Amino acid sequence: MKNITGSLKESTDALKKLLPAEDILTFSFSSAEGLAFTVVFADAITNKEVLGDQVIRPLMHYEGKPAAEEIGKCIVSPELRTEKELEKLSREVLAGNPVLLWEGMDEAVIVGTKLVFVRAISEPSTDVAVKGPREGFIEDVKINTSLVRRRLKTGELRIEMIEVGRRSKTVVALCYLDGTSVKRNVEEIKRKLNKIDIDIVPDSSYLTHFLASRPYSLVKQVGTTEKPDIFCAKIAEGRVGLIVDGSPIALTAPYLLIEDFQSSEDYFVPPYRATFTRLLRLFALLVAIYLPAFYVAAQLFKLQLFPIKLLLTISGSIRDIPFSPSLEMLLVLLVLEVLNEASIRMPKYVGMALSVVGALVLGETAVSAGFVSTPAIIIIAFSGIGLYAVPNLIEQTSVLRLVMLLVAGSVGTYGIILVTAFVILYLVTTENMGVPLIAPFSPMVGRDLRDSLVKYNLGSLQKRPGTLKSPNKRRLR
Repeated sequence: MKNITGSLKESTDALKKLLPAEDILTFSFSSAEGLAFTVVFADAITNKEVLGDQVIRPLMHYEGKPAAEEIGKCIVSPELRTEKELEKLSREVLAGNPVLLWEGMDEAVIVGTKLVFVRAISEPSTDVAVKGPREGFIEDVKINTSLVRRRLKTGELRIEMIEVGRRSKTVVALCYLDGTSVKRNVEEIKRKLNKIDIDIVPDSSYLTHFLASRPYSLVKQVGTTEKPDIFCAKIAEGRVGLIVDGSPIALTAPYLLIEDFQSSEDYFVPPYRATFTRLLRLFALLVAIYLPAFYVAAQLFKLQLFPIKLLLTISGSIRDIPFSPSLEMLLVLLVLEVLNEASIRMPKYVGMALSVVGALVLGETAVSAGFVSTPAIIIIAFSGIGLYAVPNLIEQTSVLRLVMLLVAGSVGTYGIILVTAFVILYLVTTENMGVPLIAPFSPMVGRDLRDSLVKYNLGSLQKRPGTLKSPNKRRLR
């Protein structure tokens, strides 16, 4: 590592050699006694007004000794650091913090005058709550960590900043409660983050591949949330949290599958209501996955599964359909997926019109023309709605629904049962950081069942989840 020298020109030239871009600017000036200074800063991400008022103007009237301690006294900024290494100084400039150099000194002063453009804190569109906090994370790591600190006012909260990405130098905030989170999990996540060798980390989703024990797993192994209250609650249970600069989605580990069937609103309503909604989400997800497959299997292999009146109605609807049941259902499913993708990618004012066209015009016309049957459209519509009852699992369940449909069209109900058995076996044998994915059901942890699909009242949740193996077991006295 090269260091700056006592020569102002040599140090400035060396720093500019590392940062040759045109938006990296230098400004030279002198103090009242003729001491030469140079400020190196990035044009677009440095607050030049604050830099001029709090750094340059005071130094122009400076009459003291050319020492970092003395100069630091006249700079009106609470964030000052000294550094000698050119590589570290260049990183600070690229982060928006100007570097102050002056003649005769072999160290530079880093001034914290970063200019940050952020959007206002608002409710996440993917996790809307009727009751409870409505704040959501934004794309700035410092504001996000402040939202966490505001909810966990304890000295046990640890926030460690780790840089990830060779070129992006993305800041990742590692958050955990000392004495509550398992130290082995904290060290394992640190090790995995430090081993990541990638050019750029634009979003937190890039880290999930490196944190998972099975990178190509059928289901995700890292929890996600956009709400600070959920993030803090998971940390308080013994998990480790990650906040990535530039991403509004925070990560938590270890992850349990049951988390996605829970909602922050469950803790602001009576326990019986929370239990009902959780069971309803599970039922909706099972209907979404299995209903198209069982419909096709019943038509092709087991007509006895239909009640006689329903069978007569379906027979009348599919009488003139030119496609087989499996091909018909697959066609309707693909059309639904295309409409879903198009409505998401299109501008909002076009998306509404597209939904109307897809639901009414295409659906009604396809039935009238005899391409598809009415039951097929109804079943796919039910299935599509059911997937969104658990939005965090849409990617996995939509693929699983397609697999079930293909197997049902080829083998029938036996194929559905075999695939289900395989999925259950896979879930039972999957774990991350020593925590089983489908705990507390396998292995069975009695006290954790009180906040699983069934929600007990707060007084019954005196201990932290035993599945997470937190050294601090009691949370309520």
